Amino acid sequence: MRALIIAFSMYSKIPMPQIAWEEKALSRALCFFPLVGAAAGLLLLGWMRLSAALGFGAVLSAAVAAAIPIALSGGIHLDGFCDTCDALASRQDRARKLEIMKDSHAGAFAVLGCGLYLLLLAAAWHEAAWSGRAGLALALSPVPSRSLSGLFAALLPNARGGGLLWAFTAPMDVRRTRLVLGLWIAACGAAMLGLDPWTGGFALLGAGVAGLYYVSMARRQFGGITGDLAGFFLQLLHLPAGSLQIQSRCQLGQLGAQGTELLLIGVIFNDRHMDSPFQLNSSPILYYATGDRQL
Repeated sequence: MRALIIAFSMYSKIPMPQIAWEEKALSRALCFFPLVGAAAGLLLLGWMRLSAALGFGAVLSAAVAAAIPIALSGGIHLDGFCDTCDALASRQDRARKLEIMKDSHAGAFAVLGCGLYLLLLAAAWHEAAWSGRAGLALALSPVPSRSLSGLFAALLPNARGGGLLWAFTAPMDVRRTRLVLGLWIAACGAAMLGLDPWTGGFALLGAGVAGLYYVSMARRQFGGITGDLAGFFLQLLHLPAGSLQIQSRCQLGQLGAQGTELLLIGVIFNDRHMDSPFQLNSSPILYYATGDRQL
């Protein structure tokens, strides 16, 4: 119970009893991190149902859906996203990037990255299928996203050898934590696929792509992970959950050119090791495309 209270106290704004953060409880806290995602999912599901019942517009509904997980967490993960944007844009060595992430001031690239991210996140929720089983799959997505973030915290080395994330991972029973979080991912992934194969499948595919990028970037740019990087990754996972979907248009007499529409939202960070045709001279860069049209 203490580990559960610590997990919610740290990663949510839900009021919890004040307790001493003992090492034994800290070692198990990440195992309960997915339950914070479950709370976010319940709020999302409630908002989906409420907005549909009251007839709210699509833009307002999407904006509130994008804001719910951020508000629930108190912005702790978005703060890590902003700090990481500044560090990645600095083009400095590893030590300097880690110093930049510790700086409490927000730089220009943190502001730009955050603004663009929120716009794309709201747009992703605007495009998402909210009704029926697809909506249930989307509401479930905060659970595996937090499970995957916690799993990487248990798998990857800590870049600093200290800090807040280190306080959770240093006393951790690594094998048990990996097993528990792996089971969370497997169970939620199966449930999402069972609810809606398209929505669940593409959300999981997007999470996998984001995970590959995260591991590669964290190792190359920072030599491991930090709490800020974990928050950055979690925010990235929110994009595929809301946006990677295939909407079939194969109706009678509508084949060929219309076919299917694939909505892609990607995050491309410009660094000297990337070979992207969309690479520009500033970072971060958010690339948005629908079908064969670049926006």
